[in-house]
Amino acid sequence: MDFDLNEDVQMVRDMTRDFADGDLIPRATQHDREGTISKEVFEKIAELGLWGLTIPEQFGGAGLGNEALTAALIELNRGCAATGVTLSVHNSLVGAPINKWGTDEQKAQWLPQLATGEIIGSYCLTEANAGSDAAAVQTSAVRDGDGWVMNGTKLWVTNGGWAGVFLVYARTNPDVSKAKGMSCFIVPKDTPGVRVGKTELKAGIRGSSTTEVVFENVKLPASAVLGEVDSGFKVAMDTLDGGRIGIASQAVGIGRACLEASIKYAGEREQFGRPIGHFQAIQWKIADMASRLDAAELLCFRAAWLRDRQRPCTREAAQAKLTASLAANFAADECLQIHGGFGYTDHSHVERLFRDARITEIYEGATDIQRLVIARNLMG
Repeated sequence: MDFDLNEDVQMVRDMTRDFADGDLIPRATQHDREGTISKEVFEKIAELGLWGLTIPEQFGGAGLGNEALTAALIELNRGCAATGVTLSVHNSLVGAPINKWGTDEQKAQWLPQLATGEIIGSYCLTEANAGSDAAAVQTSAVRDGDGWVMNGTKLWVTNGGWAGVFLVYARTNPDVSKAKGMSCFIVPKDTPGVRVGKTELKAGIRGSSTTEVVFENVKLPASAVLGEVDSGFKVAMDTLDGGRIGIASQAVGIGRACLEASIKYAGEREQFGRPIGHFQAIQWKIADMASRLDAAELLCFRAAWLRDRQRPCTREAAQAKLTASLAANFAADECLQIHGGFGYTDHSHVERLFRDARITEIYEGATDIQRLVIARNLMG
């Protein structure tokens, strides 16, 4: 086994680490309080080529894979989780499926714009009655001549307020089982009938855009279908494997920020005449945090390695997501405990890390869904 990252991945990791230290960490609290990400950060992401990190070079991207994306997301989320999830969705839930399932024409139309950040991508699956039960979508797309007419409402849409294109999952065949009657559509934001609804006010990752998106008699051409008609559930589940690696990486990044803050504070805060880091109780917290995060990071890179080689990774992605999200929340809780009352106030960024970590157990498949995926994979 070789645990060394290749040169390209190391370069991406070092580049994004410098970006996080220089640009994201100083702005993270501002992003949280203002509920948005600064324009300068988006521009820097474009300058570094991160919007197109996994998009092939022929379409203007960096042509790197999930290992590089994992390395980047760990560092970005260590700096600002709102920025991290924005980039994760853009790459893993939009760019990746268009590259894998798209026609030559769809790739040529959308990938160059996604690669430069000219447009930001967004993923529309969840609805009021379709969360963990992803196949229960009620948004419909009905045939209209050679094209389609779409109606429905999507919730909790990450990047919804910034997106230039949506990947939308809709029911196209109501006469078959839920999973077999869905299709995926590429829907430009400026299509008549597409409307971004309310913006959600969230406990954490407040700088990211999370909105409702409404589709009212949206007319789409036949060329809007991504993959085959009635095969959208397959596209969604395959895409979520990559997305779960992305959120697992986010969780590791948040956890790393908690660990770094804990080590720093333990060396500075004095009680009973010495730094609290001299007490075994604090040392054990830090040791447990570091061990769980290291384990989670290894699972992330294993899943990414498999996905880059087009090998099945559904169980491995779920294991990474489960382990990393639990590790992040453990680290955030211990970090807050180490910081005490100071960490519970907004004078410290620790309370933001605590709030940001919680979402990693919810989106991209809740913790209990990951356990189901893992168990069913193992037990057949």
